[in-house]
Amino acid sequence: MKKRVFLFVLDSFGIGEAPDAAAFGDAGANTIASVATSDKFQVPNMAKLGLFNLDGVACGQPVEAVSGGCARLHELSMGKDTTIGHWEIGGIVSPRPLPTFPDGFPADFMAKYEAAVGRKCLCNKPYSGTQVLVDYGMEHMETGALIVYTSADSVFQVAANEALVPVQQLYEYCQIARNMLTGELGVGRVIARPFVGDSPETFKRTANRHDFSLDPPAETMLTVLERNGLATISVGKIFDIFNGANVSESNRTTGNDHGMQVALEMLDRDFEGLCFINLVEFDMTYGHRRNIPGYAQALTDFDRFLDKFLPAMGPEDVLMITADHGCDPGFLKTTDHTREYVPWLVYGAPVKAGVNLGTIDGFTAIAGTVCEYLGVETDLRKASCWDKLKA
Repeated sequence: MKKRVFLFVLDSFGIGEAPDAAAFGDAGANTIASVATSDKFQVPNMAKLGLFNLDGVACGQPVEAVSGGCARLHELSMGKDTTIGHWEIGGIVSPRPLPTFPDGFPADFMAKYEAAVGRKCLCNKPYSGTQVLVDYGMEHMETGALIVYTSADSVFQVAANEALVPVQQLYEYCQIARNMLTGELGVGRVIARPFVGDSPETFKRTANRHDFSLDPPAETMLTVLERNGLATISVGKIFDIFNGANVSESNRTTGNDHGMQVALEMLDRDFEGLCFINLVEFDMTYGHRRNIPGYAQALTDFDRFLDKFLPAMGPEDVLMITADHGCDPGFLKTTDHTREYVPWLVYGAPVKAGVNLGTIDGFTAIAGTVCEYLGVETDLRKASCWDKLKA
């Protein structure tokens, strides 16, 4: 039988403030605790996998016998953004944070960018992705100027109405920005944010978002797996986060439901290797918008999806569930990501039941374990926990 790992990243599902949360302005953040206050939060499958048995998780009811292995992971990289979090899951620890621009991008850079794309730009400051359309959308429609904004993350975001700027043209504008944003300006992601509508009341972002990322600065588990002839299948924005590096197949999705459906279909596919899935709506739709009931319902929907996924797994399939950072919908000091521990739930016939590994330093444990289980030799295996997890 072919060995396969299905790695789900529940984007932003943190489980409590990290030891250095205060240094990031996130003291007291706890995504799972906030979400658990909603009566929409029902996750019996993840409970059996050990979610409420994890160190520091005080909500929910622990189970007597965890059905697989579980751990709480502490991020070692100096960041709380999507790119750095996924890179660490892939095996790279980033000792320096990617640059952020709380006062907007430098005027000289913006002048060069406007000249390069042949359009003026509006905003150029940290902003909510939905509010920026309300405040600048009509001016964009009237002038054709691009809406450029950032956040507390290392991002350069460009919004434009699809009726005014075709999606492919917006992608070209973003690729120009990606090529220009290097060195001290080297943000983790340039993000195309197309929207539709003709008034502040009707403006709405579409599913045609596209991220233009930096290349990973070192080998990741994707590099090693592809080099060894194994599949590296992306579902959701994984392809974008790793800038396509060593991804053998990309499956773009329109949201969580689509991503889960693609993952379910992958169980019937004939491949050996890794299926790496990002479910972005926890973060994008609910975390940043500080929507506790919506976040809770999204987790419940994922847990119900496991009702279908778990019984359909093959005898050599391993399921892993984790996150890349927090985005506490109950943390009202900001609307940004929060520096938190993340869960790591591991399940499948090859996994020993009842294993709680406590707290592990480094999301890199995931890359190491994936590589060892799939039988590839790499230094990433130094962080592996497979010896403790295997049945």
